[in-house]
Amino acid sequence: MLSKPKTAGGRLRESRRFGFLLRDLSRLYVLRFEQHAASLGLTLAQCKALMRLADCEGVSQVRLAELTDLDPMALVRILDRMESEGWLERRRDPRDRRVRCLYLTNEARPLLDDIKQIIDVTWEEAFAGIAKQKSEMLMELLDTVHGNLIALDPLPVVAASLARRNGGGRTDAKAGGKP
Repeated sequence: MLSKPKTAGGRLRESRRFGFLLRDLSRLYVLRFEQHAASLGLTLAQCKALMRLADCEGVSQVRLAELTDLDPMALVRILDRMESEGWLERRRDPRDRRVRCLYLTNEARPLLDDIKQIIDVTWEEAFAGIAKQKSEMLMELLDTVHGNLIALDPLPVVAASLARRNGGGRTDAKAGGKP
């Protein structure tokens, strides 16, 4: 059995704590996914947009940006390229002519299968050597943690925490600056 790396005080090294480990896992998983997607000439952002669009056809560009967690201006460029490739079309919203609704074309449909295959391969690589029961348990636990974090009330923002985040903990008054 593998032992967990510990410091002299018996606690896990900082790099093995939940947040750090989760962030590093995400980085590595995304990197591997991007490597697979690149073999098809796709980017992660394109894959996200195509898969979300498949679930929500007719959605506006603004809503797709929210669903994919992509910057709206960056998404416009991605959509422009996808439209030029013939993968989607923009249609005016009959209720609001300022809004463009997005629809996949038949040309994009095979890409969805390719992306699903990339998702499956990346999953299999990440979970190699882990029994199905354990991987399912991990996903259930992560879903629970996700739900716990979503259910939390936001913490109040205080000036000191903003000052620390934006410049090392000193406010202008403490640093001798003018109010």
